[in-house]
Amino acid sequence: MSQVTTRTVADGESDLRLDRWFKRHYPWVGHAKLEKLLRTGQIRVDGGRAKAATRLEPGQTIRIPPLGEPPRDDAAPRPVRIKADPSRIAELQAAVLHKDDAVLVINKPAGLATQGGTGQNEHLDGLLDHLRFGAAERPRLVHRLDKDTSGVILLGRSAAAAAKLANALRTRDAQKLYWALVAGVPAQHQGKIILALSKLPGAAGERMVADEEDGKNAVTLYRTIDTAGKRAAWLAMAPLTGRTHQLRVHCAALRTPIVGDGKYGGQEAYLTGGVSRKLHLHARAIRLPHPDGGRLEVRAPLPPHMEATWNFLGFSIGKDADAWL
Repeated sequence: MSQVTTRTVADGESDLRLDRWFKRHYPWVGHAKLEKLLRTGQIRVDGGRAKAATRLEPGQTIRIPPLGEPPRDDAAPRPVRIKADPSRIAELQAAVLHKDDAVLVINKPAGLATQGGTGQNEHLDGLLDHLRFGAAERPRLVHRLDKDTSGVILLGRSAAAAAKLANALRTRDAQKLYWALVAGVPAQHQGKIILALSKLPGAAGERMVADEEDGKNAVTLYRTIDTAGKRAAWLAMAPLTGRTHQLRVHCAALRTPIVGDGKYGGQEAYLTGGVSRKLHLHARAIRLPHPDGGRLEVRAPLPPHMEATWNFLGFSIGKDADAWL
């Protein structure tokens, strides 16, 4: 591009952030360059200055300054894709909990990372081509789960649907229900955990710590569904904020770490006597507005290692277990 142009925001781009709009249409423009163009007023929305986080609406006009020539086709960024084992593809396709024209919901297996990172050769984001089910577009992730957390994860089957789902999650017009097995039993069988968190980098990877002075607010509701004596408890939890590792840190703060969570619970997080050492945290259900109207509510069955533990401890899944907090 060697001259100033104007583009109109399309109908399917409602509520899309300006920086993400640029990443979609001009992927060769780096973040630093985009920020400079915004700061100097060279990029404008409806004639006015804008920020990277500005939310767009269909029909708005965007002033595009000269951005240089795009790279050759063979050098252009492409969606992350990885070569997948056929058994993993079959597992994912069998894990579909809900599918319509706008939304895909799967029960993410424990041990599968949501997105790539250091040492991650296999991740959900790289397998999304195998979850098209005939759709023209590749489905889009709208939120994440930790690698070792199983359960409900949402995908938008179009850019417009993904934007609406992301907006519902961002504005907290959604409810999430998690199940966890914790080592020990909370002193109070139900309550609200309010504990600010901040990130602490380290050689062993990112770690979240309690930080009441500089941390970000983090709030979790919890309820004890059942117990195995004083040895362990089955908790239902509803995060009211979305901090990294929030449920894991909050359970450790109750002195009842999630079973299998050695990172935050140390050796106390592991039970003897046949209970799996894998993380016992599961995104059980989600309820939120559907992009096409009405509400969507989906539940995910327990992963095999947690189902085995539930059977071993004699836990029974009754109607009260799925009550929203």
